[in-house]
Amino acid sequence: MAGSFTHLHVHTEFSMLDGASRVGELAAAAAADGQPAMAMTDHGNMYGVLDFYQACKGAGVKPIIGTEAYMAHDHRSERPKRRGRLDDSGGETDSGKLYYHLCLLAENQKGYKNLIQLSSRAYLEGYYYKPRVDWDLLNQHSEGVIATTGCLGGHVLQSLLNGDEAGARRKAGKLQDIFGRDNMFVEIQDHGIAAQRQTNPQLIEIANYLGAPLVATNDTHYTHAHDHQAHDALLCVQTASLMSDPDRFKFEGNDHYVKSSAEMRDLFREVPSACDNT
Repeated sequence: MAGSFTHLHVHTEFSMLDGASRVGELAAAAAADGQPAMAMTDHGNMYGVLDFYQACKGAGVKPIIGTEAYMAHDHRSERPKRRGRLDDSGGETDSGKLYYHLCLLAENQKGYKNLIQLSSRAYLEGYYYKPRVDWDLLNQHSEGVIATTGCLGGHVLQSLLNGDEAGARRKAGKLQDIFGRDNMFVEIQDHGIAAQRQTNPQLIEIANYLGAPLVATNDTHYTHAHDHQAHDALLCVQTASLMSDPDRFKFEGNDHYVKSSAEMRDLFREVPSACDNT
């Protein structure tokens, strides 16, 4: 994730029936835009790594292997009782969410092996609704891994959304302590979601406070902007819902596609270093 990347890498997230793109389409879209690299971070697993790696190599795009890990509130042994609806970042409990999101990328071969360890141990030791890691497992398997503060479902963003700026700084600092100053990035995104536009300035402040680099990413659940309706229908299949149901789970905004480097540069024009770092 060094500054030598002149274009954006796209941070891609899938879970079962959550992504409407084929990996070949994604790699081709990145190649067509001149993007040198793309990362795939499936939710809670690494099942798609081989297909993704081969598709990127075939398109002349560098594959960055990662995972969007699910994290326990504190320890993977927790089994808190859920209250209310289960959403993408976990249902509510008395102590917080059932689980949180954390973006992890393999920097090298050692990091790749550590991601496999984290993914496997999340299933074997931390499974509760989802396969979960915790701070302890991250400590044990941090070498060669790059981490970001993650999306709105992450520990840091959830603290900000709850008005706990000190807690957000503390959790971002904890990630920095685990992964190192060069391997922990404060992640900013803009999918046209109000909560992201609210918290991005706060994330920039946290980056300045910690002396951590910013990184601009875009969650990609479908390849082209016009695919959002098909993806919405796919979510209905996943959740056994009707599109006419106003209370069903759906993505806010229509920006979860492979944005071009130019679009990302324009979107984050006030903090160009974020795209430079990507």
